[in-house]
Amino acid sequence: MRYLALSLIISFFAGSALAQGRLSSAPGTIVVLRGLDKVTAITSDFEVKTGQSHTFGSLTIEVSYCRKRPPEETPEVYAFLTITDRKTDGSGQEIQGEVIFNGWMFASSPALNPLEHPVYDVWVLDCK
Repeated sequence: MRYLALSLIISFFAGSALAQGRLSSAPGTIVVLRGLDKVTAITSDFEVKTGQSHTFGSLTIEVSYCRKRPPEETPEVYAFLTITDRKTDGSGQEIQGEVIFNGWMFASSPALNPLEHPVYDVWVLDCK
């Protein structure tokens, strides 16, 4: 009986906190990314709004979604990215790019689902 009463009290407070938005977070509007040019060894940090794209070298990075866990949970930032490698025909004319990455990237473990490109690396730092 005591166990049932205790579980009801805990579920009430957890439900109340969830309803007030303390246990969940809203999706972010800006993702902070870091890019590495492996040839020059130069890193660049840049911010991209969700729904928009950013150019990094020959890559076009489009952000569809990002979210950051609330502070009371295990820290994690994740974003859904589509990265396209723009190509030229040799004379400077841009031809259709190739999608080289389309999926989730996680800040805590960038090697879980990395961008595989011979010149560039991109990973998620934060979601605002």
